[in-house]
Amino acid sequence: MRAHDTAAFEMLSSRYRTSVYWHVFACVHDADAAEDVVQEVFLLLWLRAEQWQGHGALHSWLLRIAHNQALNYLRSVRRRRQLPLDVPVEVTEDGNEHECIPDWMVDQQALEPGLLLVQWEHQQLLQGLIEGLPAEKREVFRLVHDGDMGLQQVADILSIPTGTVKSRLHYATKRLARQWSDLNKDEEDL
Repeated sequence: MRAHDTAAFEMLSSRYRTSVYWHVFACVHDADAAEDVVQEVFLLLWLRAEQWQGHGALHSWLLRIAHNQALNYLRSVRRRRQLPLDVPVEVTEDGNEHECIPDWMVDQQALEPGLLLVQWEHQQLLQGLIEGLPAEKREVFRLVHDGDMGLQQVADILSIPTGTVKSRLHYATKRLARQWSDLNKDEEDL
């Protein structure tokens, strides 16, 4: 790979692409963006292969690059907000306008609107609580839960001891559980 052998690059790419993709997806929560970031990761691998010194696992080095690229992507998204696409408007025979959503975009098997709303609200509340965690604890929590990674893998990616990963995860989980419980008590009191 360091000699820019395309066969070696293709072998490494096919071996690690899926793992790198899911790691990035766990960070950015957007399939298209994750695919773009993965492309950047493998481009960096091609361009900077000589930087890997052979210490530790290549997979961990790739995941560290992926993690850094995902964070760079998230920083850039915060700097430039994206606007949603406009829903097409249709004019009826009587001259009134209404939004026209194509049938293929509507899930006919979806839950009732009330249940969907409750589910969406709960997801938004939980995401808000996760965002409220201190950065280093939020990062560990997301890698373990969203990225479905083991403690040692997270420790390798973040270059911290496994005990620190356990401590941060414990803190984050306890805090989220307490805050969720407090929210539920507040709802019951209403």
